[in-house]
Amino acid sequence: MNQSEFKDHIHENLALLLPHVEHNDDLVQNKKMLKNGVIFYFLYFNELSDEAKLQKAAKMLCKDEKSLSLEDVTAELNKLNAESVYKVESALNKLFHGQCILLVNGINTVFMLPTAEKKKRSLSEAKTENVVRGPKVGFIEDTDTNVALIRQRVPDHDLTVEKLPIGKSKYKKATILYLNNKADESILSELKKRLKKVRPDDIQDSGALEELIEDNKYSPFPQIQNTERPDKVSSALLNGRIAVFIDHSPYALIVPASFGMVMQSPDDYYERWIATSLIRLLRFSSIFITLFLSAFYISLVSFHQGMLPTALAVTIASTRENVPFPPLLEALIMEVTIELLREAGLRLPSPLGQTIGLVGGVVIGQAAVEANIVSSVMVIIVSIIALASFTVPQYGMGLSFRVLRFLSMLVAAVLGLFGIILVMLVIFTHLVRQRSFGMPYFNPNNFFSLKRSDEAIIRLPIKKCEVNDNHGSKKSTATDKRV
Repeated sequence: MNQSEFKDHIHENLALLLPHVEHNDDLVQNKKMLKNGVIFYFLYFNELSDEAKLQKAAKMLCKDEKSLSLEDVTAELNKLNAESVYKVESALNKLFHGQCILLVNGINTVFMLPTAEKKKRSLSEAKTENVVRGPKVGFIEDTDTNVALIRQRVPDHDLTVEKLPIGKSKYKKATILYLNNKADESILSELKKRLKKVRPDDIQDSGALEELIEDNKYSPFPQIQNTERPDKVSSALLNGRIAVFIDHSPYALIVPASFGMVMQSPDDYYERWIATSLIRLLRFSSIFITLFLSAFYISLVSFHQGMLPTALAVTIASTRENVPFPPLLEALIMEVTIELLREAGLRLPSPLGQTIGLVGGVVIGQAAVEANIVSSVMVIIVSIIALASFTVPQYGMGLSFRVLRFLSMLVAAVLGLFGIILVMLVIFTHLVRQRSFGMPYFNPNNFFSLKRSDEAIIRLPIKKCEVNDNHGSKKSTATDKRV
């Protein structure tokens, strides 16, 4: 990029700027010459700048052509909050962000008019985190709007917002939110350090940034929580955690995260604690169903038929009598089919996707059983697994379990129940060793803790919840523990 400084003559400055932008058809060049000899030259991109702001600026600058001197021009530009820029690189950078370059003859600088017009959609309900009872609004692709949603929920003078440029070119910004009196300084320092090390410029969503700053890139489990719900971020901030937004992404990242936090939903605190505790137990049970139900079927049918009750063993044997494939191949056929239907349902338009998923699953399952490709028991097992995998609140965590399911199936086909236990031990060992920004990612003791209700399986009544903040132990409300 050109590091040259601007000159006194307007034509010299145009010679420095135009070679970089004149090939763009949406570039607008507008020249205005006053009777007293003052020349204004406007450069801006039509779709990035607000036409009303541009007309207002031009009207103010050209309101009195005879008496307007260079000193008067400077005074008027101050009223317009114009910024003086002395280098070509800075001017071009602001131009591509929607501001208007104003060149004035006789002045060895250019002025940037704040005419940027943000293109953004209106606020709507969160798309990937459905709400049964609770706030319906979700984040959008505009960071300033997202920060405003958080400030409305956390009107605390300790709420701090910092913007850090990221990437090699530094034209993208990560916005950090935290409460000064609650956030851990070591975690905040580590987060800033990792953000400064981010080099790629092609970061279109927070998911790419998440992979660049997480602790272990080779782990199948997400170590950073993501959400498009403001209530979830607000609660995390009140609990001393840190939120990160990136330009043009409707998802916020929350650090640090733990396995228990990722498995919870804000809705858990909007319903009665008894029902919520049952739902949490169901949610954690679905993890084992997703990971190991197919593996158990394969191991029992292939190696441990004697462990099955006689009636059940006879039933399974009768359904598999005409099936030509071994249990592993039978399971893989159905699992891959379900994954194809699920992916097709996501990519197709919503009404058509739901129809394909429902009709395709029923038709293919029935046809596969009638053609003796798979057994009816296998169809039931795969259907239960598909339902269980959807109970995970965070989509990325559900993907992790779906991937590991295939690993457990392959090991079970070779080693039987011993292989399943081995896979369990490997997964538990990996989780216990994992950390998120220096904090433990998985602590089984917290699942049954009466003091760590943010990670426990059982949610106690609100008045029983206690939380330790940076100033000691205190009584808390549900908002303090929501994740």
